[in-house]
Formats: sequence, C-alpha cells, structure tokens
Amino acid sequence: MKNNWKNKIIYQIYPRSFFDSSGNGIGDLKGIAKKIDYLKRLGVEYIWISPFFKSPQKDFGYDVSNYREVDPIFGTNNDLKNLIEIFHKNNLKIIIDLVLSHTSDQHPWFQKSLLREDNFDDWYVWVDGRKDESPNNWLSVFGGSSWKWSDKRNAFYLHNFLESQPDLNFHNTEVQNQMLDEIKFWLDFGIDGFRFDVINFLFHDKNLRNNPYKDASEIRPLGFNKDNPYGSQIHKFDNTRPETESFIKKIRSLLDGYGAISIGEIVADNPMDVIAQYTSEDKLHMAYCFEFLSDEFEFDKVEGIVDDFFQKNKNSWPCWAFSNHDAKRIASRSSIEPKELMRKLLSLRGNICIYQGEELGLHETSVDFDDIQDPFGRAFWPDFKGRDGCRTPMPWEKNQKNLGFTRSTPWLKANENYKNYAVDVQENDPNSMLNLTRKLIIERKIAT
Repeated sequence: MKNNWKNKIIYQIYPRSFFDSSGNGIGDLKGIAKKIDYLKRLGVEYIWISPFFKSPQKDFGYDVSNYREVDPIFGTNNDLKNLIEIFHKNNLKIIIDLVLSHTSDQHPWFQKSLLREDNFDDWYVWVDGRKDESPNNWLSVFGGSSWKWSDKRNAFYLHNFLESQPDLNFHNTEVQNQMLDEIKFWLDFGIDGFRFDVINFLFHDKNLRNNPYKDASEIRPLGFNKDNPYGSQIHKFDNTRPETESFIKKIRSLLDGYGAISIGEIVADNPMDVIAQYTSEDKLHMAYCFEFLSDEFEFDKVEGIVDDFFQKNKNSWPCWAFSNHDAKRIASRSSIEPKELMRKLLSLRGNICIYQGEELGLHETSVDFDDIQDPFGRAFWPDFKGRDGCRTPMPWEKNQKNLGFTRSTPWLKANENYKNYAVDVQENDPNSMLNLTRKLIIERKIAT
C-alpha cells in the first residue's frame, strides 16, 4: 500500500453505543454489521472501532485481559470475522484500537508477574521500596500518584491511568516481541490497520527521575481535564522517551508486510512535535492529538495550525479530529454551526476522523452524577464530568424506545433531546447535517 491511504476519511465507532443487536443494552459487532448500509452510504473509507477485546471493562475496554478474544458483551471472534468480510465486500477497511502500553490487572501476564512466575517477573514496571514512599513524583492521568503498592509482591507498580491498568515494561524485549505478536495475530485475522492508544506512553525513564514542574503560564491540558494536577508537570521522564521511535519502526516494518496502516494517539506536552517525530516513511503512517479536541478549540486558527504543521514537517503526516470518545462533542465546544465545523474538518489536508454522531450534529449530553459510568468523571466530579457525555447511544429512530439503539435498558441513558437529530429524521431531509456530510465527503474524494 503506497500513498493511497493519505487524506482518507476514518469513521470512529464506539461499539458500546452504536447499535445493540443482542438486547443486552450494549452495542456489539453484529450491531455494526446491521448498519453497513448506513456506513457505506456515508462514504467513509476506514472504520475505526474502539476496543472490543476481553476486559473487566473498568475503563470500557481500554483495560485488556485478553488481546486475542472478543469480549462476550460484544460478540465472538467469529462475529468479527464476519464483520471484516462484510466491510471488505462493501469496500470498507477496518481499523482496530490496540492498547499496547498497559493491560488490565486481570490479564494473566500481570497475575504471573505479581507472583514472579514463569519469567514474567520483569514484564511490568515494578519498583521495590517502602510502602509509604512512592518511587518518584509521577502522576496518573486519572488522578493521584501513578504508583500503586502491592502487598502481594511487596513492591510498587506503575499505572499511568487507573490502578487496574498496570504498565507493561517495554524495556524488556520479551514484552516488545509479545506485543508485535499481538499485532501480527490481528493482521493475520484480516485487520487493515490499527489505532494505537497513547503510543508515546510505551517507555519510561529507567532511572525513574522526577518530572519537572511547569510554570503556571505553560499549563495547557490537551488530552485531560483542565484542573487535573497531571497538567502541572513536564512529562519528560514518564512518557515520550527516545526508545519509542525504534519500537514503532518495528511496528511499521510488520505492518508494511501486510499493507496495513497505523494511527498513533499522542498525549504530550508538545503534541505537534511528537506527531512530526513519530510519523514518517519508516514509523507510524499518521498520528493525532488533542489540538482540536480540547476546550481551547478556536475555529479561526484551525487552518493556520494545519498549514504550519505541513510547512515545518514535510515528511510527516497528521490525522485531524474535532470529536472522539475522549472529548466533549465539538457542537458543544464551539459556537460555530455544526455544518460549518464539518465543512472545515473535511477541507483539511491530512487524514480525517469523524466520530459517530458528529455527522448528525450531535451536541454533548449532560449526564447526572448517579448515571456516570466513566471512572475519570467520578474521580474529578463536578469540575470535570467525565467522558460519558459524548458516549451516549447513537440515535437511529426518532419514535422508537431508546431512539432505536436497544430494546432493553441501555448501558448509558439515551438522550431524548436527540430525537430530531435521529438518522431516520435526517435521511428524509435534503438539507440535513447528515446529507450535507455525505455531500462534503463526495466532494473531498473528487478533490483529493
């Protein structure tokens, strides 16, 4: 695959909230398959599906306990095989969301490492010491120290996110080889590409040096909530380490053998610089960051930021998004009309991600504390209300229960204010946001 992946449009599906075919209140792989006509008619070229791997679901699939098995709430591996076949018959390619930096604490690897079994002793980041004294000042994105004491092992382990998401030790070549094997498994399965979660978090400083602190004027929290202490540090030693580049070259070499593509998620202090550094002929195909996903979104500056990136980085390639499963919906972060936002997004050079419901002009849902599912939101409520507001069920039919998403109680309440944004309403309105999006996608394809 040469350059025919460039400038293509990627549509992100958050499977829990897309369409429930089984009646358990949670969207699933068969539900995605049932909406193939909708996806095909939209005109996008790649479908990125957020994690559906076996998981305790404490971070809704970003805490993996088995990389090679579909979680039963989403279906089976055979359902995924059927979905790939359906996509390919309809000229759609499938990108899956792979979390390389950490696993669930329920993963057998961690359970063995905890007990120092079967050569798994060094598979995670363990530090001996005193229970009352953390190894350093590193912080978790989800609040508090990124170190958790284990009485069972009598040591600390690193977790950049939830305590139940221990970090793998990428300084161990066995870990690197294992994760390359996980990628290869899915390539052999028929997957067309990967979105790599927080790809710059793979390596940590071996010497465990403390992170320096920012001047208050430098705090720009892209990728997390505004008042999160995480934003007060310069993340020099806990992520974005120089060793990462040699590993992503190994990933690229593997992908090239299959003609598959890669998208890296970057959460960093200087995200544009990291995108430039991580994307080139022998590294990741493209990467995205929270530049346009934060509350600081400024519509008038978008083109300048994009142009500046390409002027400075002629051999690198970005992917742009205005919304995703981690950010407040763009229609609620900007005073600009959703149609104008979509015009702007689809005019940008680079690959484009559209998040499910963005093509309908959906705004953010206000979720009551009692209904919050996201552990991130519970930790920082009420200053930060979590990510549930952009994850509520997709509205398919105006007059159906739960707007046609599920026959039973949904995992997260459907937003009844979405009734007039429902797909069946917009299908029949030639001037709808949905039909404009389809038109703009056709125009983009012709132009590129």
